[in-house]
Amino acid sequence: MYDYDVLVLGSGPSGQKAAIAASKLGRRVGIVDRRDMIGGVCINTGTVPSKTLREAVLYLTGLSQRDLYGSNYRVKDEITVSDLAARTQHVIARQTDVIRNQLARNKITMITGTGRFADAHSIWVDAGSGRESKVSAEKIIIAAGTRPARPESVDFDDRTIVDSDGVINLQAVPRSMVVVGAGVIGVEYASMFAALGTKVTVVERREKMLDFCDDEIIESLKYHLRDLSVTFRFGEEVAAVERHQTAALCILKSGKKIVADTVMYSAGRQGQTEDLALEAAGLEADRRGRIEVDVNYRTAVDNIYAVGDVIGFPALASTSMEQGRLAAHHACGEPAREMHQLQPIGIYTIPEISFVGKTEDELTDANTPFEVGIARYRELARGQIVGDSYGMLKLLVAPDDGKLLGVHVFGTGATDIVHIGQAVMGCGGTVDYLVDAVFNYPTLSEAYKVAALDASNKIRNITRIDG
Repeated sequence: MYDYDVLVLGSGPSGQKAAIAASKLGRRVGIVDRRDMIGGVCINTGTVPSKTLREAVLYLTGLSQRDLYGSNYRVKDEITVSDLAARTQHVIARQTDVIRNQLARNKITMITGTGRFADAHSIWVDAGSGRESKVSAEKIIIAAGTRPARPESVDFDDRTIVDSDGVINLQAVPRSMVVVGAGVIGVEYASMFAALGTKVTVVERREKMLDFCDDEIIESLKYHLRDLSVTFRFGEEVAAVERHQTAALCILKSGKKIVADTVMYSAGRQGQTEDLALEAAGLEADRRGRIEVDVNYRTAVDNIYAVGDVIGFPALASTSMEQGRLAAHHACGEPAREMHQLQPIGIYTIPEISFVGKTEDELTDANTPFEVGIARYRELARGQIVGDSYGMLKLLVAPDDGKLLGVHVFGTGATDIVHIGQAVMGCGGTVDYLVDAVFNYPTLSEAYKVAALDASNKIRNITRIDG
């Protein structure tokens, strides 16, 4: 009766995994997306380009080697946008090929164009030829993703005033930049451009940034960003941005004025649902374009599911992939375990941050006792070898049974080594496991043993005195 058993709208991380999972379960699967957006925002304008840009910045500036070779060390004196774009375009092209091959290998039909609902089981697809074709499916999974939210009062021109998607297409490395919003994306780009030598000012209406992270680690990040000449304006709001011939003038509500070559808005993201004709399928989105789902990612219409950034928090590529897989299993009537509650957070600033579990503030607010174990990279042979004298790993440990309550990492490889702590926590392991484990030498992972010994010694001292 239908053209497909499962039809997926969007080929980003959640859409890919949903389509592949359904195909592995023996279903006929189609996936709808524009020719120039295979892989979604993640591959084309978001995660992959920004992280590739970060690697290019670190390499070309020689920033991570300056501890060894001196503060003036650089791989290239004049870094241009084309230097940065070359690496980015290479990675995007390779990743796009990988995704196309995965879809073809799993016999998933790629339907090129933009889709909108005709009814709860049918989609109109516009391939740009002036004619629309109609495809039907028993189950439909919406994985449309998001775009940067653009305040209506701001006159974006994608050159002087840009959003977080447009910043990777700048024509030149700006001498100065104002970043509006100190969320994850804003701070990531602020650190990258500061490393390139851009004079960056971050304007944030709240009094803190990244307040879901560990306070000590955020203080360390702010110290390093200030060392790169980043200026923070907390508790401030942008009232207006005036575009002039050679620069932009940022006017704050407090009356302060900041001149910059470029202003980048990082004002959150908006679900890409306005063109999906959701009402034709009996659905609606909230004012941020997000679709409400149940624990199985099913919408208010039984045969339609939604996954990824379009359903809101946590809006990470990693969690979106798992959401897609689980939604496909449920749509196909196949059993699947729920997503594990223990999920790591990675922030690709310079230096990077990653954590899993609770923060000190969360444990204190819940009246949960804990002990802290810290390892500093400068105490590790590997830390000295890679030139990281500032990195640290922090363990939060329950003093009664030694269970890990939180793992927080700041510095080189943070987003990789956090998974060791995640695995120990997920398996119900204790700090004793890390004390007794043998780690390769020299590695940054050794930090776990050092931090575990630090926490164990503190707990032992308290036990000896307190009984």
